[in-house]
Formats: sequence, C-alpha cells, structure tokens
Amino acid sequence: MSRSSNASVVTSPDIYDVVIIGGGMAGLTAATVLGRACRRIAVVDAGRPRNGPADQVHGFPSRDGIAPADLLQLCRSDVERYDVELVSGQVFRVNGDRTVELAGGRTLQGRHVVLATGLSDTLPDIAGARERWGRDLLHCPYCHGWEVKDQPLAVLGTEQTSVQQSILVRSFSAEVTLIVQEGLELSDDDARSLEAMGVGVVEGTAERLLIREDALEAVALADGRTVPCRALFCEPVATVDPMLANIPGCTLDADGCLETDEIGRTGADRIWAVGNVTDPSGQVVPVAGDAYRLAVGLNAALVEEDTAEALSAWERAAVSL
Repeated sequence: MSRSSNASVVTSPDIYDVVIIGGGMAGLTAATVLGRACRRIAVVDAGRPRNGPADQVHGFPSRDGIAPADLLQLCRSDVERYDVELVSGQVFRVNGDRTVELAGGRTLQGRHVVLATGLSDTLPDIAGARERWGRDLLHCPYCHGWEVKDQPLAVLGTEQTSVQQSILVRSFSAEVTLIVQEGLELSDDDARSLEAMGVGVVEGTAERLLIREDALEAVALADGRTVPCRALFCEPVATVDPMLANIPGCTLDADGCLETDEIGRTGADRIWAVGNVTDPSGQVVPVAGDAYRLAVGLNAALVEEDTAEALSAWERAAVSL
C-alpha cells in the first residue's frame, strides 16, 4: 500500500510499493525516482553486474572513466537517503500476484514489480576468453575503442553484423583484421566495403588468445596461424534470465528481450521492465533516462490506484452516515 495520507500504511517489512529486481543503473535510477516520490521500494541485487569485468565506464557526463563498481556505489549511496531497502539475493521466481521469491526463502510482495535484470553474456569458445573479458577481449567500440586506438586490432566474425563492427573499429586503428569464423559468409558488397576501408580479412577458427606480460599479443587459429592484435572485439550471445520467460503474461521479442510498451509495461499485470533486459543496445546514459521515464509512469499508476482506493473508502463512509 502507499505511504500517502490517503491510504492505510502497510507495516509488514516484506510488502512494498515496488519491488525492483536488478541493482544496476536501470534499477537504481528507478529506485531513486520512486524513493523521492515517497514510495517504499526494495531493490534486489544478485551482485553480478554485466559490466563488472570492465575497468571503466565511458560516455557518462561527469563520470567518464569511473570504475563500474564505484559508479554503482555512488548510486546506492543516493538511494539510501530514501525509503529504499537494498536486498542482496538471487530471485528465482516472480509470480503473477507480484510475489518475488528469493533463494534462501524470503518472499517480497510488491504492488508493482520492475524487472531490471539486464543480460548475461555467453563468450566465444576461445581459450582465455573469460580471463580477458573486459580487458582486451571487448564488445563495444564506444566503450573501449579509445583505450586501444592506434594499435593492431581484430574483430571476431561470427555474425553478419561483425562486418559493420569491424568497419566501426577501423575508426580507431589503421590496422584492423576481421577473423571470419565458420558460418559467416561475406557477400561481394561486404568484401568491397572491407577492402575499401582497409580492413584485412582472415578466414580461420579462432582457438585461443595468446597473452604476453598480461596483455593480448595475438589470436591463435586452429591451423597454427596467428593474427597479431592488442584487442579483440566480439559480439557475445546475450540472453535474459530464463526465469523471466516464466512470468505469466511476459513475452520475449525477436531479440530475446522482454516486450514492453512505450513506458515499460510488460504484458503481465503491474509488472514493468527496463534496461538491457528490454534493449540489448542500451548504454548507461540512455538506460538511466529510460528508467527515469518508467519510474514516473509507474508512480502515476500508483497515484491512480491510491486515488481509487481513497475514493472508494470515502464513498463507503458517506453511505454509512
């Protein structure tokens, strides 16, 4: 129930106006806006941020170059000023009645639920990939390109979009090689574009990352050849938490992300979603903006519910006079 003067105040510690699942930029932004709207909020965080392996966050005005963990700590410090409870835990089920079940037995009840769980990356099957992820095995040129500019770079060609990625990476270095993996076929137009942009093309199966003095030196191919590079860009397979697809009313789109309307409502009653879980291309700044907009829309829904409840109580009281 709302903490407004028009409705009764719920005292149970496990009942909230909104339960937000996910303690990244999307979840914490929504929590800040809703907390400032005098709502009682719980943010459940499993403690595994997608950008955790990266050294820095870029493109965030006033915070360019900050470590991801430091940025999240600043966000958590912000929400602690309001009626927001930060809950460490793993959600394993969200029910249609908006009860949120955590591993360990605790259950949270929300008038509304926000899904801000982000995505999980499945890295390419290359020896050393996990150890170098976020360091010199990279995904986004906008996030990491400046730090590796003017060095030999490579792109792992696994999807048709890898062609566009390699041309984008070419903006950062004059020496870029697209390593074409089995299953990717370059069209004549692709080949001409790559040649015109000065992107080299090597066909072969990437097998392992060669490291020297804690830095990437080359990509070793299965046939014994090597592709010298100081960073390898790739496009990992990104997926939502399988638990989300089991929420009654929630559906996945063609990208495998949750479908929502323009302000973040899913097909499930009073269950919302925001961040990478709805948009795999979302960066930190636009994700924060989307979460702000969702929070305003969600609070408007809460105000409407509070008004309807107060009006019903007022009408009952008037009849009894």
